Amino acid sequence: MKHNTKVIGNTGEEYAVDYLKRNRYEIVGRNYRKRFGEIDIIAERDGTYIFVEVKTRHCNPLTRPFEAVDRRKQEKIIRTAYSYIYENHLEANYRFDVCEVFVEQDTLKLVSLNYFENAFAVEGDYGYF
Repeated sequence: MKHNTKVIGNTGEEYAVDYLKRNRYEIVGRNYRKRFGEIDIIAERDGTYIFVEVKTRHCNPLTRPFEAVDRRKQEKIIRTAYSYIYENHLEANYRFDVCEVFVEQDTLKLVSLNYFENAFAVEGDYGYF
């Protein structure tokens, strides 16, 4: 069965949420959207807010899902995270993680999941939002 990218992405996010919960993260937000970007999952653990980008692919892709989080995508995520931090008056540590999810093409059953803490960092000035 051929699944559209939205279904594949939503399935990957569910696997990522399960992973985070099993590892003692509290999920505080999902699919936070602003005009300049979206954050798939916002979690918190030990006083640190984690902004998680989830990339889901079928097995044997030509490139790693992690590679899709290029500098341009990182900048969008950072800008969106700053908006979240500002709106929620957060004075906490934060970081940016990436979760790669591999699923079977037909069933969307989880094949593997790779989680990268501190996948990228803020560089430069992102100004006002």
